[in-house]
Amino acid sequence: MTRTVGVEEELLLVDADSGEARALSSAVLAIAERRADGESAFESELHRQQLEFSTHPCADMGELGDSVRRWRAEAVRHAEQAGASVAALATSPLPVSPEIGAGDRYRWMAEHYGLTAQEQLTCGCHVHVSVESDEEGVAVLDRMRVWLPVLLALSANSPFWQGKDTRYGSYRSQVWGRWPSAGPVEIHGSAEAYHARVRSLVATGALRDEGMIYFDARLSHRYPTVEVRVADVCLDPADTVLLATLVRGLVETSAREWREGRPVPDTSAGLLRVASWQAGRSGLDDRLLHPRTLRPEPAGEVLLSLLDHVRDALKDSGDLEAVEKALAEVDRRGNGARIQRGILERTGSLRETVAECVRITAGDPLTEGPAGTPAP
Repeated sequence: MTRTVGVEEELLLVDADSGEARALSSAVLAIAERRADGESAFESELHRQQLEFSTHPCADMGELGDSVRRWRAEAVRHAEQAGASVAALATSPLPVSPEIGAGDRYRWMAEHYGLTAQEQLTCGCHVHVSVESDEEGVAVLDRMRVWLPVLLALSANSPFWQGKDTRYGSYRSQVWGRWPSAGPVEIHGSAEAYHARVRSLVATGALRDEGMIYFDARLSHRYPTVEVRVADVCLDPADTVLLATLVRGLVETSAREWREGRPVPDTSAGLLRVASWQAGRSGLDDRLLHPRTLRPEPAGEVLLSLLDHVRDALKDSGDLEAVEKALAEVDRRGNGARIQRGILERTGSLRETVAECVRITAGDPLTEGPAGTPAP
């Protein structure tokens, strides 16, 4: 069985001239709904400066890449008609006053969580991979959890917050971690135990419903999938495809380990939280905690360990060569955080940084100098 993959991307709506985030999601969604064919993949998000789309499930990663690029292009067209642009940025580089979206759910969240909800203008990428049962899904969650910080580092695309460099690769991960159910969790052990944990968390009243189970990875409450939620939205659509391919590789590898009776790595949620913090802090520009040893190693070596871990699954799905090339490209030009900082260093302007990121979001190549560095 070839597992299907679907992606949800949250995008930032920005002013075409100033680069500042703009609260235009209602207008953009209204334009999207007027499509002649009636098809739309877009939804609102917690804040009116955001827009989300979802791809359909794909077995072929080339098809998934086409779908991501298609819906990004659609988002760009709709936003332009509303007087805005679209940027795949996990936080706004420029100062912003977030506006909570309409609807009872979002109003409840704003009232219940106060400043945490108000400041939660962050954009993530969620990857869904099909599983055959809840038991298989929980076995996958238990085995892949140690590798999730590596995916966060790979996707890191939020170095700026309210006009300042945060010194983090993914500051979104810091902001997101303020939700009561966010982050790594302990080993579940079984589907029964997983669902009991979810019921217990919802019963506290701190969460509105099961949709607010914000584990780094969870069983989807809507689809027969494992949903990995740890990543920033990726600046380059090619990185979204790389992320999704690695997630599918992790799901398949973990399922095989479960079927073979191999033990679950006994790593505490506390240690995984530290690994996630390090991944969010460093991105790919420093050391990461290796999933097997929980000791710091160069990020490039940890990425190669991830590749080795999922190599057989990637080979069987026909994705190994594409992933090797994509990882080499990321190693050459960096993730979104490194690209953003490079643009700022070159231009001296966060406004220009956003403008360049708008172009990359739409599929235009990064302007580069010698050896893949941002052009001087």
